[in-house]
Amino acid sequence: MLLSSSRNGYVDFLRGISIILVLLLHFGLAYHLSDSALGNLFSKKVIVSITRNGNYGVTMFFVISGFLITSKSVERYKQLGNVNPLQFYLMRFARIIPTLLLVLAIIVLLSLTPLTIFKNSASKDVSMLTTILSVLTFWHNVLMAKVGYFNYCINILWSLSVEEVFYFTFPILCLLFRKEHFILPVWIALIILGPVYRSFHTDDEIIALYGYWSCFDGIALGCCAALFARKYTIGGTKGKIIGILAIALVAITYFYSGIMDNVVVGVSLIALGTAVLLVLTYKKQMPHILSTNIVTRTICSFGKNSYELYLFHIIVLALMKTWISREQLGDYTKLLWLLLFLSVSSMLAQLISRFYSEPLNKKLRGLYVTKTGT
Repeated sequence: MLLSSSRNGYVDFLRGISIILVLLLHFGLAYHLSDSALGNLFSKKVIVSITRNGNYGVTMFFVISGFLITSKSVERYKQLGNVNPLQFYLMRFARIIPTLLLVLAIIVLLSLTPLTIFKNSASKDVSMLTTILSVLTFWHNVLMAKVGYFNYCINILWSLSVEEVFYFTFPILCLLFRKEHFILPVWIALIILGPVYRSFHTDDEIIALYGYWSCFDGIALGCCAALFARKYTIGGTKGKIIGILAIALVAITYFYSGIMDNVVVGVSLIALGTAVLLVLTYKKQMPHILSTNIVTRTICSFGKNSYELYLFHIIVLALMKTWISREQLGDYTKLLWLLLFLSVSSMLAQLISRFYSEPLNKKLRGLYVTKTGT
């Protein structure tokens, strides 16, 4: 069921939009959608505007992640000062690591085949062992900053490094400061630091987009938004006006220019708009007309399996690139290729979620409950 009592349809919708932006970015880089029939219909400039800024989708993910982690922590422990670090880390491990190990295992196996797209770039002199360790110990973004892009499928995992380093400190921060009014200034400091740090690295795409201090502001903003949403409700006409303004802020920032042309404040504006939308939709269910709409349901299904989609879509795309190059596709066949990419990636993510990641997630969490009796 798409909209259950335990899920917020609006959050799934936002996650769906986020992952679709990422998918369009990667497909656009591989196959140049602006040179397809879409480019003829809407103009190449419009298509480029839609596909070039997919990294903003990751910014939205960070905000949503911070919002959900903080909301669930407060619901589970009543207040942040009561966070159980062992339980918190186990919950993160159960959700993240099994699926991450699966995708890494598949990529490593494929790297042993003649398919060069799955191998590390020979010019970068980075071993596959170092690559895997950097992902599993969450400093892959640091490795990328040192050597550049070097593995087509694995380089996208930089975002896990950012998220999990932030969440390693989450329970420590909560236990150290105890009270929300002491914890909030730390997160606010990270929100301020983000654009300042990016301003010093506007000439380095990897550091400006993938660095810890470049991205922590989005997660921290999501954390602050969660605490705000629990205390304040914004509804009625005021809520609708603020919601429209938030959507406009995100849309204008997204289409204004390339992400690196606006990296200092653009990332912050996307994060702010996303945070406002999360506050407005906190614990709300989608209206029936939206929850039964085929487009909305499809986007929500993408959002529900966004983690699996993020990890595995790049393998699907790599195999497709190996099979057929962009020069072999015509204006209309390129659109069919895009549809195939989205369909296969979505179905693969659903299968992995249903038969692997979710069962393991529940099993590992259940083991903790059985062992501790909590």
